[in-house]
Amino acid sequence: MTLEEICGQENTMATADRVQSAGAALEELLLAAKKQDYLTVGVYESAKVMNVDPDSVAFCVLATDEEYECDIALQIHFTLIQAFCFDNDINVVRVNDIERLADLVGADETGDSKDAHCILVTSPSANPWKDPSLDKLGLFCEESRNAYDWVPTITLPER
Repeated sequence: MTLEEICGQENTMATADRVQSAGAALEELLLAAKKQDYLTVGVYESAKVMNVDPDSVAFCVLATDEEYECDIALQIHFTLIQAFCFDNDINVVRVNDIERLADLVGADETGDSKDAHCILVTSPSANPWKDPSLDKLGLFCEESRNAYDWVPTITLPER
């Protein structure tokens, strides 16, 4: 085995650990934000919040799966949301397990699953919400950007 192969394996394992840790932090963040009523769920609902009070957005999660990868309208929305997040220094991640994400954020008043394609974690501007998971995810996003991964993909932990 060459030195490059050994270093490559170590980097792959370190990256896998980072992604797994980020997945656990994302789950903790979503559950804590849900308890505090700091979640906005849905593409259109998120766009409204971003338009009305962009300073209240602390974190953005975009979710898709194989069923929606070819949905051009959804991909255009994602592109616009990502651009908004980049322009406003909002960390953004992707999750490939939309069903798991929908389970985490719960159902709406009618009992139907919410549109979990876009989830915003908000924080009141007057009294900013601090959460250790939000800090961990911010660091994860910063490290990913340093490696030229502008919108990192996170895998949520198995249940």
